[in-house]
Parts: sequence; C-alpha cells; structure tokens
Amino acid sequence: MRRPPPRTLRGQLTAGLVTLLALACLGVGITTALALRGFLMGRLDDQLSASGGRFAASLEHEAKPDADNRADTRGQAESTLGARLLNGKVTQAAVVDDATDRHLHLTAGDRRILAAVPADGHGRSIRLSMFGAYRVTAVHGDDQDILITGLPLHPVEETVHRLEAVEAALFGAALVVTGIAGAVWVRVSLRPLQRVAARAAEVAGLPLASGEIAMPGPLPDTDPRTEIGQVGTALNHMLGHVEDALTRRQASEERLRHFAADASHELRTPVANIRGHAESALRHPGTVPGEVHHALERIDAESQRMTRLVDDLLLLARLDAGRPLEHEPVDLTLLILDATDDARAAGPGHHWVLDLPEEPVTVTGDAHRLQQAIGNLLANARTHTPPGTEVTITLLTTGPADVSLSVSDNGPGIPEELQSEVFGRFVRADHARSRSTGSTGLGLAIVHAVITAHDGTVALASRPGRTTFRLTLPT
Repeated sequence: MRRPPPRTLRGQLTAGLVTLLALACLGVGITTALALRGFLMGRLDDQLSASGGRFAASLEHEAKPDADNRADTRGQAESTLGARLLNGKVTQAAVVDDATDRHLHLTAGDRRILAAVPADGHGRSIRLSMFGAYRVTAVHGDDQDILITGLPLHPVEETVHRLEAVEAALFGAALVVTGIAGAVWVRVSLRPLQRVAARAAEVAGLPLASGEIAMPGPLPDTDPRTEIGQVGTALNHMLGHVEDALTRRQASEERLRHFAADASHELRTPVANIRGHAESALRHPGTVPGEVHHALERIDAESQRMTRLVDDLLLLARLDAGRPLEHEPVDLTLLILDATDDARAAGPGHHWVLDLPEEPVTVTGDAHRLQQAIGNLLANARTHTPPGTEVTITLLTTGPADVSLSVSDNGPGIPEELQSEVFGRFVRADHARSRSTGSTGLGLAIVHAVITAHDGTVALASRPGRTTFRLTLPT
C-alpha cells in the first residue's frame, strides 16, 4: 500500500527540506562520478597515446623463428591488450601478463569488435567477451597494418564505484541528520503557529450562540515582520471584533429580556381588567344585542389568549434571567397521567397511548414547570396532527441517573427546513394559518427552556408518518 504524503505543515516542510537536500546530493554525486570517470578515461587515453602502438607492432616479430624477436612489453602495464590487423582481419592478439605476452584466442565476435575500431588515434571503449571492458586506440602501422592497443577499464570502474559507495554512505548519513535536525528546527519555528491554532480551536469550542462569553486574551509575541506574526495579529484583531460584537449582542439581549419581562408584568393588570369587564358584561342579566354579545365573547377569548401569551413571555424572561427553579422530588409518572387525561379531554379524536414502567419514576425538579412542558408537548401533538392520529407517550429509565420521556405521533411530520428552528420563539409551521387555536408559538420554546433549566436535553426526529420529541432528564 502506498504511504500517503505528510498532511501537516511541519511534515511537508521537513519532507521538502529532505527532498531538496537529496536532489542536491544526487546531483553532486552524479557530477563527481562523471567528472572522475572522465578524468580517469583521459589518463587512460594519454597512456594509450604514449605507447604509440609499440606493443601491438612488436607482435609481428613473434611469427619469426628468431628468439630475440619477442613482443616488446617494456613499460606496458599488466593486462595491456595488443592486436594487429591486416586487411581488416586480426592476425595477432596478445595481452601482457606478468611482464610477458600471452597470445589470445579471440572469438569471432571479439574479432569483429576489434576490426570495427577506426584507426584515428582516439580512445574508445569496447567490451570483449573473455576480458571485459577495455579502452582501446588504433593507429596505422608501417606495414599497411593497423595496430590496436588497449587498457582494461576495470580499475576505472572500480574507482568510480568506490567513490559512489562512499558518497552514498556520506549523503545517506547527511540526509538522516538533516531530517532529524530539520524536523526539530521546523517544530520550533512553527510553535507560534501552533499557539494560533490552539487559540482558534479554543474560541471555536466556546458557546458563542448564547449567553455571556468570556473571550480568551490576545496572543502574545506577534511579530508583524513574520508571516506567522501577521496571522497572529489578524487573529487578535478578529477576536477583538468578535468580543465586541458578542458584548453588544449580550447587552441587546439583556435589554430585550428586561423589556419583555417589564412589558409582560405591566400588561398582566390591564389584560386582567379587560377580561374581568368582559366577563362582567357577559353576566349582565339584561338583554344584550347579539352583535354586542358576540363582540364581548371575542373580547373575552382574545383576553384569555393574551393572558397566556403574557404568562409565557414572563416565564421565558424569568428562565432567561436564570431564576432558580424548585428542586424537590417529582413523580414524573403522575405528571404524565394527568397531562394525558387533559389531552384526551381536549382532543377526543386522537388516540392516546401510554407506555409507562410499572414502578413510578421520580426526578428532582419543579413539578409545575415540568407539568407545563409535558402539557405543551401533548398540546403540540394534538394541535398539529389531524383527528385519528395516534400519540404515544413513553417513559423509561435510560441510565443510572437519567430518564427519557418521548412523545411520538404518526402524523404528517415537521418540514425539514423547520426542524432546526422548531424550538425557537414564535416559530410556526404555517405562518399564514389562523390563530383560532389559541397557539402563541411559544410552547416548544418553553419546553426547551424548562428542560434546559433542569440540566436536561430536548431532541427532535421527524419524517412523514413519524415525529418524536425526546426529553432526557437527570434523576
């Protein structure tokens, strides 16, 4: 399996540094090896030129019976090759062996290779089947023949290979040392960037969407002359703007909460007075015209709806302000039974199903607020599903210190684009629908606020034919 390339900036910089050094070492190694080979080849060519074909020319005397006419090996290095060609054919060939000549028995291929060497006095490299690589030069003799002298290339190749082995060892050690030192150097150099990333991750983990947030302080030692310092400076400016925006938002939300609380508190008295006068007028014993009676009934109904709206707003304002709730044992099973009885009375066309454990389930909290949250969930299921819908209320213990309450129905479901904001305030599935049901659009917002105040969670899962609201509460 192919190993993936490094993804971190530290790994990429270290890998790039080692790669560049490896390329430089490879270039130096190839250049020095070629230069050494060229130098040694030049020395061989100089030796071949200095010999002038003397050894090859002396080979013709060995054909004479005179013992004094032996091949001239004086000054010839061991393994020197000599050959004489006449009319394109090799007539004699020998190699110097221990300062004497030794005749060679060449193959047909070796003879063709030697015959193909041009007689121009320039050195050329050939390879003979029995003797390996040779550097040879060919010159014209005095008897219309061609004299070939050659020196073995084995010493040159051995020297070049030794140099390559030494360079490979040295360059390999240099790469290892450079890789380790480079990794340490890159790590130290990127420490300011790591601090920037850590600060950004710290800010990303803050609950910026709600509440008063304590932003972390600015990054120290941000040198604008460096790229990392510029990033740190930009992050400090951004954190400053975010903190200012959050402070302004928090102040605005606080003003809105105070306004909602004050307005709700101030509206309770006039709304109660309007409702009281309407009820008093409806109980008047005298004859009241039908239109007036209908108007009074509408005033009474709207004042009741406004009373519920004011109470809901005041409750949310108190929960937002962190007003403490009661903490006492609450029989959650009993609250569900009472809320289901109320839901059956208000929605007789629905099928209400209970799935409760045999033993009562008790939690610690505010009984009145929990009953309001459960009632709102059941009212939401009754209001937004058609008659005949089955609504199932399930209570079970999910852990040693948690209980789960779910309200499920097989109604049409909640649109997907609305699910993310269903617990918001004044959120309605149909903005154009009539408000004759008396809904304030705050029911689910109150459920979320009450359960959150009890350190619990609220979750929604909805699709056509199945909608489930799940509450989790600590015991």
